[in-house]
Amino acid sequence: MNKAIYPGSFDPMTNGHLDIIKRASKMFDEITVCILKNTAKTPLFSVEDRVKIMENAVKDLPNVKVDSFDGLLIDYAAANDVHVAIRGLRAVTDFEYELQIAQTNRKFSKDNLDTVFLITSLEYAYLSSSTVKEIARYGGDISECVPEDVAKLVYEKFGRVN
Repeated sequence: MNKAIYPGSFDPMTNGHLDIIKRASKMFDEITVCILKNTAKTPLFSVEDRVKIMENAVKDLPNVKVDSFDGLLIDYAAANDVHVAIRGLRAVTDFEYELQIAQTNRKFSKDNLDTVFLITSLEYAYLSSSTVKEIARYGGDISECVPEDVAKLVYEKFGRVN
């Protein structure tokens, strides 16, 4: 079976993330969206909430499942017999950062984890979870950035009703 993982914090998940997942699901037999428990960040949503949000977003994609992990991606990949990580690229600055991570993962996984980069669709090239949170924090319209149910949850976190 041709499997891949798509790791990230997804706080919150965006339409850009969903675009990458849908496209990757056509390339691999099984995709696992791996939601990172990152203790270095203060997330808007708990890991459990992010898993539920993502599960709802991908419910119509039969070859996509959602999991969470804490620790090194290479350890998660090895434990789940996965040899490909998916990453989305929006700009050159993303590439520099992601290339370093991909090379590190490959080196320390003993050449067992490769990274496939998917270029973000043009309509989502500007989009990031941080931007979504910032817009929502100040009452801006995030309806084109995230699924409708996610927008509602984000606004609720900021005590806003839109």
